Amino acid sequence: QVQLVESGGGLVQAGGSLRLSCAASRRTFATNAMGWFRQAPGKEREFVAAINYNGDSTDYADSVKGRFTISRDNAKNTVYLQMNSLKPEDTAVYYCASDFDYVRIKRPGYWGQGTQVTVSS
Repeated sequence: QVQLVESGGGLVQAGGSLRLSCAASRRTFATNAMGWFRQAPGKEREFVAAINYNGDSTDYADSVKGRFTISRDNAKNTVYLQMNSLKPEDTAVYYCASDFDYVRIKRPGYWGQGTQVTVSS
């Protein structure tokens, strides 16, 4: 079982930055692909970014390319999402996710509880 705990959400003005963190409980974190998803009110959950087990492969939704950066520190069992140039439309609950297979990361097997990000205009 993989437990994921997100942190770093909050309220920020448009154009600002936030960094989300996701701490994983399991020692096999270093072999898992990790991802970030988000869900805005009244909308379906959507993919944001993913990173493979060693960090040499990443993927981003078109809506966040060039603004968001996913990274990981396997020594700390933590994955990050650096969010710059935030827009009001980035407002959502952000979820960390994990799967054993990078190919399946857009339909991951494990989810965190989510952290709220609110961007004011």
